[in-house]
Amino acid sequence: MPKQLAEDSIELLKSLIATPSFSREEDKTADAIELFFKKHNLNPNRQQNNIWAFNKHYDPSKPTILLNSHHDTVKPNPGYTRDPFSAEILDGKLYGLGSNDAGGCLVSLIATFRHFYPQRNLKYNLCIATTAEEEVSGRNGIESLVPSLGALDFAIVGEPTLMNLAIAERGLIVLDCVAHGKAGHAAREEGENAIYKALKDIEWFRTFKFPKESELFGATKMSVTVINAGSQHNVVPAKCEFTVDVRVTDAYRNEAVVEIIKQHVECDVTPRSTRLKPSSISKSHPFVLAGLELGRTTYGSPTTSDQALLDITSVKIGPGDSARSHMADEFIYVDEIHQGVELYIAILEKLLL
Repeated sequence: MPKQLAEDSIELLKSLIATPSFSREEDKTADAIELFFKKHNLNPNRQQNNIWAFNKHYDPSKPTILLNSHHDTVKPNPGYTRDPFSAEILDGKLYGLGSNDAGGCLVSLIATFRHFYPQRNLKYNLCIATTAEEEVSGRNGIESLVPSLGALDFAIVGEPTLMNLAIAERGLIVLDCVAHGKAGHAAREEGENAIYKALKDIEWFRTFKFPKESELFGATKMSVTVINAGSQHNVVPAKCEFTVDVRVTDAYRNEAVVEIIKQHVECDVTPRSTRLKPSSISKSHPFVLAGLELGRTTYGSPTTSDQALLDITSVKIGPGDSARSHMADEFIYVDEIHQGVELYIAILEKLLL
């Protein structure tokens, strides 16, 4: 059964590769996924370009596991030597835009859902959600869909991890900072130089160490990446603006990091967003233990995914290799999809049956 599911998955992935699905333009792949669900009697629901379904014998008294991956892609980079929409299989590799990130994960999770869909007496419900706008962290993807899914116990997010378990993921905050001074003539030493005020805060960002560190990632990292001040050489600037990139670990919530920063600097600090949250799952979680039993390893992921938009416990795992994501002539090994389906099913069997 898993072998046939994997073969169906490969055919579905070929059709998705052949259908352009840039972020915010995924309607055609959403159509294809919805049609696939209907063909296999999976009773799909649709919200914009997000397709989802629950297992046949859904029981509201049981907890629910979310299976999630995305069907949008980035645009092909200029280094492509092949047609990014050709979906060719050569030497065991399925080529095409989105094949590795995250098409292989998506179709493998759909196959896994199909395997468990008709089964009775599962210990958990399953919800499959194939979502849009992941590559741009858009608001019309998983974030908009979650309120429609009801209570969720935890999530399995499909991204290429070589089927190892990414048990933590960094969050991201971008801060817009403004240091205020007072304009004056440079020759007469008038005013208060906003650049000098900013320098004090910039030095704090460079040297501050957050008290708590992550077991997997170490310290929360802050980098000043953009600065802008002044209009002409003889005017003391009244304002200095700078941008800070903050990579948050699972040791803190984003809001706590912003509060600590505001307590230590004099400049005005405005986060562009705190949506992209760090995430983690305990090494003792049943899903992680099941994966370890089957020979998988754990690690902390430096890349962000839809995990950042989920407020529930989650783990990132999927076929393919993150190093191939967004590369020219992107590909996934056909065998990786077979392995992905088999391993997803084997891990979940330890929890569901």
